[in-house]
Amino acid sequence: MKRIFDPVHHFIELGAAEVALLDTRPMQRLRRLRQLGLAYLAFPAAEHSRFSHALGALAMGERVFAALRDHGGTFFADENDYRKQRRLLRASLLLHDVGHGPFSHACEAVLGVRHETRTQAILALDEIRTALEALEIDPRDVLSLVTGDPPPRNGVLKELVSGPNLDADRMDYLLRDAYFTGVAGGRYDVDQLVGSLRVFDLEGDAALGVDGRGIVALESFVLARYMMFATVYFHHTTRMFERVLQEALREIWPDPRALDPIDVFLEWDDARVFEALRQAQGEAASALRERRKLYGLAAEFNAERDLSAYDACLGALRERFGEAVWADEQQQMMHRLPLLHRGDAATVPVQTDVGLRDATRASDVIGKLSGPAYWRKLFIRRDGANLAEARRICRASISR
Repeated sequence: MKRIFDPVHHFIELGAAEVALLDTRPMQRLRRLRQLGLAYLAFPAAEHSRFSHALGALAMGERVFAALRDHGGTFFADENDYRKQRRLLRASLLLHDVGHGPFSHACEAVLGVRHETRTQAILALDEIRTALEALEIDPRDVLSLVTGDPPPRNGVLKELVSGPNLDADRMDYLLRDAYFTGVAGGRYDVDQLVGSLRVFDLEGDAALGVDGRGIVALESFVLARYMMFATVYFHHTTRMFERVLQEALREIWPDPRALDPIDVFLEWDDARVFEALRQAQGEAASALRERRKLYGLAAEFNAERDLSAYDACLGALRERFGEAVWADEQQQMMHRLPLLHRGDAATVPVQTDVGLRDATRASDVIGKLSGPAYWRKLFIRRDGANLAEARRICRASISR
């Protein structure tokens, strides 16, 4: 047994075969990928890696699985079934982000290949297959839990690995990102939430849900995700530099298809991108090297559903500055933060005094958050417009 100390979960224990999986080249590469991409330019301590998050997701999954065992013996056929599911869950959580590229989603936008597709190719590598065989795990079962293709046989395990509601991935990264950015609003009542998790029979299918006594903890979980989007993930400095990074990546990767072979893709990490940017001559690469802001924030409209002020400001800026205006429009469905609603199907089932109810109906807070929220920011190119004038235009447009 190997023990690794983590500032969020403290000691994380792994068996010898799990350590061997952790020591593979694709897993070690995650040490060189920042979990939050360029967010460290706004939050200087946000230097944590996808490697530490993979360990944290395993620790969170282990904690949840132990709680489910304590509160629902019927979920496991016997002790062997429990051990088999536990091995699969832990390995899948270690591998769930293995397909990410440098700076994560900014990279995906340039290369045009989702990280789930990369994951499939990585799971087919001999060193990964050998490590999983030592754990008595079929790579196809891992792929099913991480990507949903093929459809998983166990819906609860899929929910814990990559579900839209209560996955261990999300449970860890909210705590971890809040810890390293220092954003208090990103924390939630993890002890109460984990202690309230249950497996319910939902029309013949096993579904992960919450005991009614944990509804306040579930509310804190939903609000934490909302707060992290508003404060960190859509921070204007992060968004601005991500756009600049994409411009620079197109310079150093003129042919995105050249990175399609998985061995070529795995050679790239954050450090190699920055090394390539040192040699690049373009304006975007120079701006990243020098932390020079090519864009200035003229106005932002966060979580506003009334778009009239935004539209008026955007129209006025474009009339004055034309192509120098960049409108950054981000939208999130609040019932995907972390709740997902599909027709009349339950999002997160909650056990109440009157039976199982959907979380959006069991909680006024979650119900009111269900629906779209928008984060819109208006930037201008500093070399093509006057920032002070742009801000005056926006103030005048909004006050009309």
